[in-house]
Amino acid sequence: MVEAKIAAEIARLSARSATEINAETRLIGSEGVLDSMLLVELCLALEDLAAERGFEFDWTSDSAMSRSRGMFRTVGSLAAEFAVQEASAR
Repeated sequence: MVEAKIAAEIARLSARSATEINAETRLIGSEGVLDSMLLVELCLALEDLAAERGFEFDWTSDSAMSRSRGMFRTVGSLAAEFAVQEASAR
């Protein structure tokens, strides 16, 4: 469910079709669908979603932007990190 919400938000922000966005869609880097401004907008939308779900989403960790292990590699990695943070807040 979170992955679908993230994909829908990315489609809205990037003016791409929702059918083009899936778990393997790269978010940042040379093949990424988001520039730095859109990435910030996505993070703010995730903060809002987290607040609705009763926790605080932290997207500012030291490893967040790591190309090899950061949460912003793909839609799937971002959704997984969101789920981990939500579970640890409970």
